[in-house]
Amino acid sequence: MYAYLQGKFTFKNPAQVYVDVNGVGYEVNISLNTYTHIQQLNEGKLFTHLQVKEDGHVLFGFFDRGEKEMFVQLISVSGVGAATARMMLSHLKAEEVSRAIILGNVKLLESIKGIGKKTAERLVLELRDKMGKVAAEADFTATGGNSLQQDALNALIALGISKPMAEASIQKTIKADPSIHNLEELLKKALKTI
Repeated sequence: MYAYLQGKFTFKNPAQVYVDVNGVGYEVNISLNTYTHIQQLNEGKLFTHLQVKEDGHVLFGFFDRGEKEMFVQLISVSGVGAATARMMLSHLKAEEVSRAIILGNVKLLESIKGIGKKTAERLVLELRDKMGKVAAEADFTATGGNSLQQDALNALIALGISKPMAEASIQKTIKADPSIHNLEELLKKALKTI
């Protein structure tokens, strides 16, 4: 429902922040990682996730989109609630949680308060494949997939071209003409190679 909140931080502690958005104050639950990023800031943007339950609505905020996406993945696992997911993201960074799940590092996950052996194993079992796909996409971006290439990939996928075909056409186009620095030009040439 809320993608993000941008405003003044009127109150902060390691678990919560109040965000004043044009005179409306939102109480947002945060992780320690988010707190360390906003600790010295008077205002900023938090990516948010609204949890709707029978006993109320709870807003969770994250300094970056990656942490929010990790939170949403974690709470999708049976037995992992929002409090546990927030604890995990307070104990480890989002990329460390992802790495632990991909590598099947149950011991590291168990070291987090509130995560037992069964829950750690369930996290690995249910999220390993999803995290592996996300990591593969990140590898594409990191290995020559700069923001221009990522934007082109997103555009081609939005046009209905399969991801592997889109990646291949972008790589082929860049290899043929490394001087391309314009998204429109890259898209036109990539479309011709498909």
